Amino acid sequence: MNKQLHEAIQYPDEAFPYIMYTHTNHGSIPKGRGVNDLHWHAELQITLVTKGKLTIQVNGINYDLETGQAIFINKSVLHIVTSLNQDGEYVSFNFPEKLLAFYSDSAMEKKYVLPYTNSFLLSIEIKGDTDWHNQILKILWDMKKEFESKKSWGWEYEVSIKTIQLWLILISNFPLSSDESSKYNRLHQERLQLMLSFIHQNYSNHLTLKEIADVAHLSVSECTRGFKKSIHMTPYFYLVKYRIKKSCELLISTDYMITEIAQRVGFNNANHFIQSFKKHLNITPKEFRKIRNEQTH
Repeated sequence: MNKQLHEAIQYPDEAFPYIMYTHTNHGSIPKGRGVNDLHWHAELQITLVTKGKLTIQVNGINYDLETGQAIFINKSVLHIVTSLNQDGEYVSFNFPEKLLAFYSDSAMEKKYVLPYTNSFLLSIEIKGDTDWHNQILKILWDMKKEFESKKSWGWEYEVSIKTIQLWLILISNFPLSSDESSKYNRLHQERLQLMLSFIHQNYSNHLTLKEIADVAHLSVSECTRGFKKSIHMTPYFYLVKYRIKKSCELLISTDYMITEIAQRVGFNNANHFIQSFKKHLNITPKEFRKIRNEQTH
């Protein structure tokens, strides 16, 4: 099944839209979008590394985080954990911005929430270099405990108060820049998401650069510029990389011939597929399948 880039979060309690995921290389609890899974969601997210080291890519920029470090990711921003060491673990707190506003059209929403969540701001690293970083990290560890302990009476308030404290510390230490760059960044982000979604849904077809650019109403050169700026590669390179990723899944999970896999992931001939695969992964599809089979037996 082809996953959408957009994640619709399922809260344990819809009356209190807040969730903490615990992610490892083996999966996520509760089930969610974990390691090596590019996605975005309408909620704000704060990720805390609880064990090991990870690399998270936010709108194409890599951030390396170690145990006890965190990152805030704004709503509707593309992100993916690209690596997590073997026994690594991280938790992600996800909640909607309305939680910080108390109620619709409040002074809090107008002054302290929307100017930030609708701004250019994509992410903030919280590494423990300053006092305010350490205040936030302490709150995150406390919140992790709240989520893991038995939910006692009033725990929703405890979590909400901690989140609002954290938010106030965050925005007090992060001045906003001008409106123009914020509008541009948001638009750029939305266009990129449209084009990436289009590639993820249509990678098995013969795709042209023009078709990818058309989805976001951009010229081919603007489309290429946008990809290079955000994910440091051309649209074509991204498409090939995604096809290779999909071919790896088929090599592991099916007995399809190499020629059939090539066709299924959008390569017009097997030779082109084998060459591209080798260029990206330094081994042939056949060698990759053999190694993976040996590892599982």
